[in-house]
Amino acid sequence: MHYDVVIVGAGPGGLACATRLSQNGASTLVIERKPHIGPKVCAGGITWSGLLKTVPEQLIEKAFPCQHVWSRLQNICVSSETPIIATVDRKNLGRYMADAAKAAGVKIHTSTSLRHLTDSGAELFHHPSSERSIVSFDYLIGADGSTSSVRRHLGIPTNKVGIGINYQLPCTGSKMEWHLNNRYFGNGYGWIFPHKESTSIGAYSPTAIAALHLKKRLCQWSLGRGYDLSQHPCKAGYINYDYRGHHFNRTFLIGDAGGFASALTGEGIYPAIITGESVASKIIDPNSDLSDLDEVIRRQRKFAGMVSLTSKSGILSAILAEVGVFALRNNMINFTMLEMGK
Repeated sequence: MHYDVVIVGAGPGGLACATRLSQNGASTLVIERKPHIGPKVCAGGITWSGLLKTVPEQLIEKAFPCQHVWSRLQNICVSSETPIIATVDRKNLGRYMADAAKAAGVKIHTSTSLRHLTDSGAELFHHPSSERSIVSFDYLIGADGSTSSVRRHLGIPTNKVGIGINYQLPCTGSKMEWHLNNRYFGNGYGWIFPHKESTSIGAYSPTAIAALHLKKRLCQWSLGRGYDLSQHPCKAGYINYDYRGHHFNRTFLIGDAGGFASALTGEGIYPAIITGESVASKIIDPNSDLSDLDEVIRRQRKFAGMVSLTSKSGILSAILAEVGVFALRNNMINFTMLEMGK
């Protein structure tokens, strides 16, 4: 079977890319190795400057015009007339985007993985039937996350990787919290993000903290916030912010596969969708406006540089965290300057 475009990965970036391609007449196949679209290790936060104002209201679980930010010495509330960040359920977001893609004519094969890949074709392995099929394509897009098989096929290394750990507790609250405490999280942070009927509690570290150590520190810290995580399951995942380009002849990388996630916060939904839509536009019209993609790349590189600086020492990380919170408190910087959206 031949397609104009084959996309590996049915996350937000892959589905956004596929929808735009199909709406403009390109035959598009999306393959996803998991049996279900949507679930991923994710706090579920989306920003107003990014996607919040374009997401259907029924997908919004809770919206927060105030962000509570703690460092070791300070705590502040950053407020806005409009919600700064809202939470969404990744499963619901995935289903919504998959339905939109299918309505546009996209073919989606779940429980399907790559076995052999060339520059113009691939052998697919379908679970659990163990059937195999061959597809050819004009363009290939890697949207398959931080451990991307398409990225490996291109021979592109991944050295700058963070880790996120998330617990989803069966309780909810009213405050969205960010905790910059290098004692527990190095130059990363801990979070408390309430959803409609649950609360995401987790930690992100952009530097080399072993998952088990980060989990232990998260559990110790959360006890002090009144949450006992010991009886709850957790999920962990890598976050790739090692951007080394996205266009390689007739192959593209988007989202985490391309290293577009924010090194500073681990934010990945917005850059995934923007890079997916931009690559689709590039395939449809080589002269299309890619200013949104250029801005994502600019911010990605800026945040990666900030992380590189804060990783040099624990003392420097702590000092810069205090400076950052002080600057937010006194309106010297805006919260949106820390987001991937414009």
